[in-house]
Amino acid sequence: MVFFTKMHGIGNDYVYINCLKNNIKNPELFAKFVSNRNFGIGSDGVILIDKSSSCDLKMRIFNYDGTEAEMCGNGIRCVGKYAYEKGLVKKDVMTVETLAGVKVLKLNIKNGYVIDVTVNMGEPSFKNEERIKIQNKIFSIIPVSMGNPHAIIFVKDVNQVDVFLYGKLISENHIFPNRTNVEFVEIVDKNTLKVRVYERGAGETLACGTGACAALVASNMKGYVDKKVDVILKGGVLKIEWNKRENNIYMTGPATQVYEGQIDFK
Repeated sequence: MVFFTKMHGIGNDYVYINCLKNNIKNPELFAKFVSNRNFGIGSDGVILIDKSSSCDLKMRIFNYDGTEAEMCGNGIRCVGKYAYEKGLVKKDVMTVETLAGVKVLKLNIKNGYVIDVTVNMGEPSFKNEERIKIQNKIFSIIPVSMGNPHAIIFVKDVNQVDVFLYGKLISENHIFPNRTNVEFVEIVDKNTLKVRVYERGAGETLACGTGACAALVASNMKGYVDKKVDVILKGGVLKIEWNKRENNIYMTGPATQVYEGQIDFK
C-alpha cells in the first residue's frame, strides 16, 4: 500500500507521496496509474517528496502521461504546506531541490496552518519572438524558460481559443524538440492578465505557476503590463512579480489539501 495526499494549487492537482516513508520503484508507471481520473485517484500528475543532500527537501514531478517535468509552481507551494504541516520541515522559509534548480519558499503561517506560499522562481530566460504556421493559422510565439519551457501567445480573448487543439499542435511542433507548455495570454489591463494553459504531458490544466510567471515576463517585455500583476487562470488567481534588480520572479498563491488515503500499487 502507498499512502498519499491529494493537494492542489488553484485547481492544478497532484498526488503527493512522502518518499521518506514510501518507496516508489517505477514513478513513471505510478504516475500514469494514479493520475487516471477513471481508474486511479485522478490528478494532473504525481509529486514525490524526498530528502536532499543540499536543501531541506527534494521534489520530483511526473505528469499525467508519466513524463518527468523540471518544475511546477503550483506543486511546489503544496510541497511547502505539506512539509510544514506534517513536520518534515518546521521553518517558515525552506529550500527545495528541483530539476530546475533550488527554489526558496516563504510560508505565510496562521495558527499552525500554511495559508499561502511565496516562491522565488528564479531568473527567467527568453528568446526572440518567432512565427509558426499551424493548420493555416500564423501564431506569434515568445519562448520563455522558467527552468521549464513555455511558449507565450497573445490573444484578444482566451475564451475563444481552442486550447487543446492548438496547444497540443504547438507543444509538439518540431521547433520544440522536448515539447513545450503553451500559454494563451489576454491583456486585461496594466496589472492583470488572463491566461489559459496547455501543459505538455497533461493537456489543458486549471492553472500553471511557471506559465503564469512566463506570461508576465513576455507581457512586460512587450510593454503591455507593469512588473507586478494578478494572473487570472481557470482555477484562480496568482500574484506574480518581476524584481528586475535581482532579475528574479516571485509567485504567491494558495495551497490546499483535499484528502488523504492509501492505494494499492505493485
